[in-house]
Amino acid sequence: MLRPHAGGFAALVMFQVIGAVAGLAPLLAVAELGRVLLSPAPADRAHVWGVVLIGVAGLLVRLAFTTASSGIGHLLDGQVQLAFRRRLAEHLGRVPIGWFSRRGTGELAKVVGEDVSAVHPFIAHTPGELVSAFVVPLVSLVYLFTVDWRLTLITLIPVLMAVALVPLMMTPAREREQREFDAAMGRIADSAVEFVQGIAVVKAFGGAGRTHRKFLTATDEFAGTFLRWARGLAPIAAGMQTALAPPFVLLVVLVGGTALIAGGGLAPADLLPFLLLGLGLTAPVAALGHGFDDMTAAWRAAGRIRDVLAVEPLPEPARPVAARGHRVELRDVRFGYDAGREVLRGIDLAFEPGTVTAIVGPSGSGKSTLVQLLPRFFDPTHGSITLGGVDLRDLGSRELYRTVSFVFQDIRLLRASVADNIALAVPQADQDRVIRAARLAGIHDRILRLPRGYDTVLGEEAELSRGEAQRIAIARALLADTPVLVLDEATAFADPQTEQAVRQALATLRGDRTIVVIAHRLETIADADTVVMLDDGAVVERGTPAELLSGNGRFAAFWQTHRGDEPR
Repeated sequence: MLRPHAGGFAALVMFQVIGAVAGLAPLLAVAELGRVLLSPAPADRAHVWGVVLIGVAGLLVRLAFTTASSGIGHLLDGQVQLAFRRRLAEHLGRVPIGWFSRRGTGELAKVVGEDVSAVHPFIAHTPGELVSAFVVPLVSLVYLFTVDWRLTLITLIPVLMAVALVPLMMTPAREREQREFDAAMGRIADSAVEFVQGIAVVKAFGGAGRTHRKFLTATDEFAGTFLRWARGLAPIAAGMQTALAPPFVLLVVLVGGTALIAGGGLAPADLLPFLLLGLGLTAPVAALGHGFDDMTAAWRAAGRIRDVLAVEPLPEPARPVAARGHRVELRDVRFGYDAGREVLRGIDLAFEPGTVTAIVGPSGSGKSTLVQLLPRFFDPTHGSITLGGVDLRDLGSRELYRTVSFVFQDIRLLRASVADNIALAVPQADQDRVIRAARLAGIHDRILRLPRGYDTVLGEEAELSRGEAQRIAIARALLADTPVLVLDEATAFADPQTEQAVRQALATLRGDRTIVVIAHRLETIADADTVVMLDDGAVVERGTPAELLSGNGRFAAFWQTHRGDEPR
């Protein structure tokens, strides 16, 4: 994932190495000055000033190169995050649309938003910290070994104590707690979105504990998971911080150095480099330890980004074939969301041009699943669906979406102007075409009452009801003017006047279009040329409304039940 940015990382590391090594020069200069000035022999002024100049030069070089390294790191971080988001957007645009229906909004928002942002420490800070954690101790150790190898080993004791605790942070139990923590974060994000979307229900009925138990359960589970995670890491983190704390490091060096000086094995002046560079040994490791959580979080976030990018895109044919007409036919179509459970079982249907086919049936019979196969939100697990005699899998996606338009029951409008929302599929459409589509969908008069009419930005300057949003979606489909139109209970939230306007619009636009509707309202069913009755994923009846009513079968019973339910 980071391979395209290898050159930037190489420059970052090179600058950081130079800065880290140069940063030791002031400490080495102070240590050398201490040894020279504390020596019984007279000091060489030229040597003293040379050491001072080397220390100052090292400080300036460190400042310049670490600043450049930090700048490169943050610039690289911006480029990587932008590349990740573009790559995710491009990939999600090629993923089967049905995949989204099986993912929570909060879960995907976390990947595209939080998880991409979580790679910041790994890109902008970790390379520099890793270089410092290895280069600074290595150079310091080389110098200290030239002074006294015994005290050097004593100075390493705090570092070795801290390093010995690192495996305890990577045990299967810690990794399991971390996975549980991440999963709890995803659940709480998902349930928070659902909670906000359903806040009207909470206000209307009261008692969030009853109506949003999922949200409360997610928060409780998160709290419990967080406490287990924190309790498992707290003793280890405390031990590492204690071992690397400057007072503890100085105490170890002073005790060891005093013992060697008292035994005559070390000159008092030689203790100074260890007091100065001993902290230089532990400070980078301590910084690395403090950033350990950020690095592991970035690693896990990158894993979740890889998981999304690993989702198989909608297969595109190597050589797309153009449809020859817009007759839609399903041949022995079978489909299941999960292995071993079929939602559709051997569907054989044909939707003819110039006709309206109503799909009816009880909840769970497979109506929405069937029509979602037409624009390839999913591909059938068995059988085929053809458009104009060509299998949908042999059509390019652009050709398919220019041929089939879809109006969902659950509408999502963009934070854009009303005109842009209607012209989503035909961005080059002029204002007259947009207004005509809005008139046909029965939403034109409502748009004119908005603050800036068709230029009103939805979600900022105005909000629409669900029924009004549905009419915008219908206007969008009418403007797209595709030969095949699929309506999934498209007038579910419309008032009677609007429904009548939409029915008239469909009658006007029918021509030779192939129209498929999921219908529950009797008026829509009565207007259809053909009714297909589904039950338990199979076609149990089909025919004209009159034929099915006279047959006194499943559809006739369905009709009577729904007629009794409708207001009079």
